[in-house]
Amino acid sequence: MADAADAGLAAAVPEEARGRLPFAIAVISAAALAYQLLLMRWLAIEHWHPFAVMIISLALLGHGASGTWLAVWLRGRGNEYLAPRFEGVFSVCALLFAVSAALALLVARAIPFNGLELVWDPRQLLWLGALYLVLAVPFFFAASCFGLAFARHGARIPALYGADLIGASVGALVALALSYLPTGRGLVLAALGGTWAAFLVSRVNWRRIVALLVAIVLVTLIPTKLMLPQPNPYKGLSKALLLPEAHVVAQRWGPYGWMTVLDSPQVPLRYAPGMSLGFTGEPPAQRGLFTDGDGLSVITYSAGAAPREWLDAMTSALPYHARQPRSVLVLGAGGGMEVLQALALGAGRVEAVELSAQRLGMVRVDEARYAGQLYRDPRVHTVVAEPRAHVRADRRQHDLIVLAGGESFASGGAGVQSASEQYALTVEAMGDYLERLSPTGMIAITRWSKQPPRDELKLAATMAGTLRLHGVAMPARHVAAIRNWDASTWLLSRRPFTPAEVTAMARFAEQRGFDAVLLPGVRLDPANNLHVLDPPYLFNGAQALLSPRANRFADDYKFMIEPASDDRPYFGHYFRWRSLPELWKLRGEGSAVLLDSGYLLLVAALVQALPLAVLLVLLPLRALGQGDAAQSAGISRTRAAAYFTALGLAFLLIEIATLSRLTLLVGHPLLAATAGLAGVLLFAGAGSLQAQRWLARRDATPLAITLHIRWAVRAIALGLLWQVAMFAIAMEYAASWSPMARALLGLVGIAPMAFAMGMPFPLGLARLARTAPGFVPWAWGLNGCASVLAAILALLLAMAFGLRATLLIALVLYVFAAWVWPVKASDQ
Repeated sequence: MADAADAGLAAAVPEEARGRLPFAIAVISAAALAYQLLLMRWLAIEHWHPFAVMIISLALLGHGASGTWLAVWLRGRGNEYLAPRFEGVFSVCALLFAVSAALALLVARAIPFNGLELVWDPRQLLWLGALYLVLAVPFFFAASCFGLAFARHGARIPALYGADLIGASVGALVALALSYLPTGRGLVLAALGGTWAAFLVSRVNWRRIVALLVAIVLVTLIPTKLMLPQPNPYKGLSKALLLPEAHVVAQRWGPYGWMTVLDSPQVPLRYAPGMSLGFTGEPPAQRGLFTDGDGLSVITYSAGAAPREWLDAMTSALPYHARQPRSVLVLGAGGGMEVLQALALGAGRVEAVELSAQRLGMVRVDEARYAGQLYRDPRVHTVVAEPRAHVRADRRQHDLIVLAGGESFASGGAGVQSASEQYALTVEAMGDYLERLSPTGMIAITRWSKQPPRDELKLAATMAGTLRLHGVAMPARHVAAIRNWDASTWLLSRRPFTPAEVTAMARFAEQRGFDAVLLPGVRLDPANNLHVLDPPYLFNGAQALLSPRANRFADDYKFMIEPASDDRPYFGHYFRWRSLPELWKLRGEGSAVLLDSGYLLLVAALVQALPLAVLLVLLPLRALGQGDAAQSAGISRTRAAAYFTALGLAFLLIEIATLSRLTLLVGHPLLAATAGLAGVLLFAGAGSLQAQRWLARRDATPLAITLHIRWAVRAIALGLLWQVAMFAIAMEYAASWSPMARALLGLVGIAPMAFAMGMPFPLGLARLARTAPGFVPWAWGLNGCASVLAAILALLLAMAFGLRATLLIALVLYVFAAWVWPVKASDQ
């Protein structure tokens, strides 16, 4: 049976499968992935970053639905039916990808979805579903091109799948290049890849003319504003633009987002977290620096020496009164307010570390005169680097390390950042900071206050946990905190605070009208607060977390305040399921803000994805019923379905968890994401090409294919162990290397595993093509359906159990896949 099938398939492989078709598949794969990555940025501006996470899921929904459509369309028809139609259908699908990619943006802009309203407006679930479906359409047509090629050229599936993966790896680099353009225009340019693929495959002149006409129409859209995202009305930039005479004075697009500088001359910005109510003056003029329409950092007007009074009237001035730090390291410098404060309050040298070169450039170049040449001050040294990576690499010691706006306020925004990785606020990160402190050094962090407190208590738990890990038996002697009505400042000292320092901090708080939350050695009475909170959750919680009963208090608290770790780097995740009933009942009384909207959005996306996947992928497959029994001879559809479903789950779980771990290793999120994604896909593509070489042998029977699959799974297990070991060694010994060198080291750790991951899926499809070719699109659809859920499950699993546990679950799924679909005698 296998010999006959192989002979028929080999005879049906025309020259197109070896030349133009693989190249066309690589082109549309690159276009689809570039579009996907840029669409994540587009949604991050339209809404928030966690809303963009679902893009991976909806892209795979399009893949799954396309496989189902092909399986149903080709039901009962052989390769002889598809052969004369292949070129035309492939070209149409490629062109429809290009057209729908542009139209989907227009429709998505018109859908009135607002994720922040999910907790009180059930209609938002319907709008989320509509958004999900609309944005999945382009990926449906792109994936249809792949599925058509697999169905038409069963003998060449691994080679074509390899072209798909290698093209996608190029797409990651294309997306990086296009990110320097306004996001909507970059999306249109990515969509043009569909017209190119259609032109490559078409051998009929009129089809090529149609492809050129579609490309011309799309190019005319690029200069317009039709495709540009409109920031959510609840975002900081949208609200600030409502002020009279407020306007944008500068903007830049780049890999780290859309940077805008806003000026509001009539109603000045007054950004001063923790400003004393007793301060009778006013801050100087400020301009707002927004990232993707939110994440406010301010650029302060300075015509000379920085005025000390207003900078000394905030809670963040506490460390300068406890001690006199001369060397200050500001992490996440942004607009420079913390740098300005350090200079005004006596620092002799300030090192300002900023991840985004474009944000630093806006302050240093675009707004240099307005900021008084702040970043050109001889006392200020600027560094473009990821803050934590810089701390690990730089061996200099500092008297004070300040986690500024971008790092200390990173989990704000109504809880929408709960699903974002924040490696700067983990226990391990605090340990890195401690090691870079001078003997009298301190870490200072300012947080917005929330009631009941979550951020501040999690920060207290993190500080206490870090001290305990470093052998400090009495962490309460090393931590101090004061609060105002809107914000609090927390200090972590390398050595215990002295009585004189505690007295100085108490005097500062009393003079400014601040409340003391923690002062080592001082018994505080929470009933005597100036800013009364009843009950005093923050005071009681901070005292408990610095005491021996810390674990019991954290377990009993209604929000998750256990410290974040490098394995679970989600500092903004506070949601507990056991608190949901109580919070849900109180949402009508104003407690909706207590619901972790970022986490609940992921759950809502999963709730949406499951029925949509069943409706669009699984139910139509019932059409492949008993009438196809002849084609399914020799296979167990249940076992084959379990095989491809497990692969769809496992591949995405490993990919997403690995990219997150690579971010920590490289210390440069953009480089890690680009290099990691391109590397995983490139190596997986190479593995698929190796699978094609195996299939070219004369002994490539279903049994031989199954043995190769089991070999690949063993290689994945060994590759996963290699990756864990390599990452651990690199974190220990390569901290001082450049980000590019660490990225290359990370790729060395990923390569063996990714190479093996590229084999089981195309080998399984090739086995299916030999025994039941009509079910190849069906398997493609099942795999896509599983991937839809895996894209969301990966993040939920990492938040619940950690990244290492997610990798282990993926490995179990690979082992299950190798076991569940054994070879029968009829397969031989």
